[in-house]
Amino acid sequence: MRVIEHIQQATKTLFSFELVPPLRESTSIQEIFTVIEQLIPYDPKWINVTTHASSLLYVEKSDGSIVKRVHKKRPGTMGICGVIQNKYGIDAVAHVLCQGFSQQETEDALIELNYMGIENILALKGDNLNYKRQNVGLDTTNKHAVDLVQQVHKMRSGKFLDDTEYPPMNFCIGVAGYPEKHFEAANLELNLDYLKQKIAAGAEYIVTQMFFDNEKYFSFVKSCRDAGITVPIIPGIKVLKSASQVHSLPRLFHLDLPHELVTQLLSNPEHAVQIGKDWAKSQVDELIAAGVPCIHFFLMNDVKNVLEIINQYK
Repeated sequence: MRVIEHIQQATKTLFSFELVPPLRESTSIQEIFTVIEQLIPYDPKWINVTTHASSLLYVEKSDGSIVKRVHKKRPGTMGICGVIQNKYGIDAVAHVLCQGFSQQETEDALIELNYMGIENILALKGDNLNYKRQNVGLDTTNKHAVDLVQQVHKMRSGKFLDDTEYPPMNFCIGVAGYPEKHFEAANLELNLDYLKQKIAAGAEYIVTQMFFDNEKYFSFVKSCRDAGITVPIIPGIKVLKSASQVHSLPRLFHLDLPHELVTQLLSNPEHAVQIGKDWAKSQVDELIAAGVPCIHFFLMNDVKNVLEIINQYK
């Protein structure tokens, strides 16, 4: 089933979860199986799986020379999506990126996903590459997420690259929203303009970047509605578990942490797990009371604290 259909049919706030493929050197998918099986009792309607573009790796050989290699640190997104969809009967949402992939590679990946019965994707620009990719011949890339949404939307009507003939593929397209502004946008107004373009291009729902102040989410939703964006807006929640995240999260995700939360974590780092859990629980309680359609948890494959939070709603 498509994500938007799950939302439309829901009678209460849903929970969705985001998994990260194991590192390249991992030898088993059992880690993913274990996570999914812990989630099943909580009736997840869909599970997201992140995608990671290749990156440049410098390898020192035994003779002391340095070799540049482009490799993918976390492969396996499509395979994990296939397992979630076909082994566990849970709808999978594959993350699809602009950065690091040509339009042809994107089309090929979408055809593979469709073949596995996967109907849902999250269209993202992705992080900037740490190397310059040279496209060959007629290969083109999607520069922005709106370009990717447009490409996927064309596939809904059976329009493929190079006039290739395939049956239409009706993917449900989700996109990202940024309550605290995407770091590349000049201002919040432009941030909303870009989001409107993605919805106009065919996106059907929004998942927000993580935030730790619910007022920023509520303000973002109001701004979206005032701008004419009517699709469901799913809040993204991250449960903190260490005081060091006070420094790492703002650097990595360009967000602010509330002063009260920072003070608690820095004053009592040994209690960071409980502080993070209590803070997230308060966020979840308020969001559910406000009637949000779904709450999306960024797991990093660590489910214990998240499940303790949502257990009361089981």
